[in-house]
Amino acid sequence: MSKPSQKSWQTRFSQPADALTERYVESLSFDQRLWQYDIVGSIAHAEMLAGVGLITRSDCQAIKRGLKAIEADITAGKFKWEPGCEDVHMAIETALIQRIGEPGKRLHTARSRNDQVALDLRLYTRDAIDLSIVPLLVDLQRALVNAARRYADAVMPAYTHLQRAQPITVGAYLLAYVEQFQRDRERFLDARRRVNVCPLGSGALAGSTLPIDRQAVARRLAFAAVTRNSIDATGDRDFVLEFLAAAALCAGHLSRLAEDWILYTSQEFQFIAVAESFCTGSSMMPQKKNPDVLELVRGKVGRIHAALAGMLTLTKGLPQAYNRDLQEDKIHLFSAHDTLSASLEITAAVVANTTFNTGRLLAASERGFLDATVLAEYLVNKGVPFRQAHQQVGRLVAQCEKADHELADLTIDDFRRICSKVDAEVFDYLGAANVVQRYRSEGNAGPRSVARQIRFWQRELSANTS
Repeated sequence: MSKPSQKSWQTRFSQPADALTERYVESLSFDQRLWQYDIVGSIAHAEMLAGVGLITRSDCQAIKRGLKAIEADITAGKFKWEPGCEDVHMAIETALIQRIGEPGKRLHTARSRNDQVALDLRLYTRDAIDLSIVPLLVDLQRALVNAARRYADAVMPAYTHLQRAQPITVGAYLLAYVEQFQRDRERFLDARRRVNVCPLGSGALAGSTLPIDRQAVARRLAFAAVTRNSIDATGDRDFVLEFLAAAALCAGHLSRLAEDWILYTSQEFQFIAVAESFCTGSSMMPQKKNPDVLELVRGKVGRIHAALAGMLTLTKGLPQAYNRDLQEDKIHLFSAHDTLSASLEITAAVVANTTFNTGRLLAASERGFLDATVLAEYLVNKGVPFRQAHQQVGRLVAQCEKADHELADLTIDDFRRICSKVDAEVFDYLGAANVVQRYRSEGNAGPRSVARQIRFWQRELSANTS
């Protein structure tokens, strides 16, 4: 058994940490990915300490040079992470002291690992939103808008309760997902406002008696403000929960798209074809072309939802201020961020490499009385109360089902037996291609509305890339 290493906090203990304790409490194996934020935060802290006279300018310069050298070594893969250092903060600080000596021992002035990790997590989460999730959402929206433009006029059946309902354009169908992912983007950007608050200077929980300048640190790190309450600042992980909640909703939208498209690629539907480069085969059945990428998008949602559930459970009963339980927050945050980023990226690629079988979609739209609603509305325009029109069309549908006809197969006399106000113009309303041209309400699923929506999204997505 190796001899346990001495910890920075261990001088008040008469016994060294047991090796089992060391292995159990370490977080370096997963929190080392915060290293760049720890270094950035430490440089800002050192500059502030020098600014208020708590360390000398020469000490500050030595600290910065040492941290930059550590950064270069980590980037080059040369840095040796010492497992006995517990976490990323102590690993970097220990290496700094080894490199520059006495000045390195001054860096932790007026700072605790409690406010240090809160800072690192906020910096990480802010970058996750700014540099990863939001740009990937924009890429996915653009892929969907481009596909909507290609299929703006193509007619397809829309479903409610997985039953054919009304005819729509493929463009409108694709733009529905753009709307969902826009809400996701707005949720992440809204959460960012609450992420973008600097906790450093809160200390372990009560702040510091030293004359530090928290606002200066916040300015250096581009935070909009500092936290108001030091107790809350060290124990708050609401910003992680908000990120995970937004991620869970976004993942649900990805799963809905994947579910649709898995069905639509099947032999029973044959509505779309996903490029072979985004499918896999079977080890036993030579003919198979499986939508495994989409199935994994649907499946990996479980990781993201689990991360949210795990974080909610982690924080639900914590006493006020920092508790070591919060060490586990990073596992949930990193897992959800990684999974969502990868899923957004692959979904955008699948969308860009999928074709819609417009002939089969149109044929499917012509069966199943998808024009029944427009026929009822036609009767409303003739002065028939909607409930009466609904009943009259329902009787026509029942009549057609018995004869294996569609509504467009009926004669004018068939219509007039139900309602005397019907004239020959009725045939201009029947059939899926006619129906989609008749939609008039704002935001409808017809081609003219889709053209307007596409123009809107092209402007929106070119003007807002964040």
